[in-house]
Amino acid sequence: MNLPQINNNNVAQHFDQAEIVQQTAEQIMKDFGMFGVEISFSGNIENAYNELHGQLIDQITLLVERNYDLLLSVLYQVDITDREIRKAEQELPHYSHIEIIAHQVIVRDLKKVLLRRYFKMKDATENKGDLEIDK
Repeated sequence: MNLPQINNNNVAQHFDQAEIVQQTAEQIMKDFGMFGVEISFSGNIENAYNELHGQLIDQITLLVERNYDLLLSVLYQVDITDREIRKAEQELPHYSHIEIIAHQVIVRDLKKVLLRRYFKMKDATENKGDLEIDK
């Protein structure tokens, strides 16, 4: 398994496995939940991106209007930089600024999920090799 390469244009190809989608949704809910912002997920894999993206747009819009500092805290927690947002604006010119931020949340939390899975599999493979050497 190679290190996953995720960018703004290939998110959909990673949203084809139920387990990855569920884990990404859970990560988003966890990151926003830490700040009292509720995001939910129905479990519908086919519409997962649109469902999560729509909720994120709504919540981010509210935070921009009512508590911008809290939004900055959430984005810091998720680990989204201004540089990534500017890059996404170039790559996704049909998205509004809020839509881009919501998209970047999904991309970043998907990256977290895929990297965790990658290193878990890598560790399992290495440990399996260690067990075979010990025999």
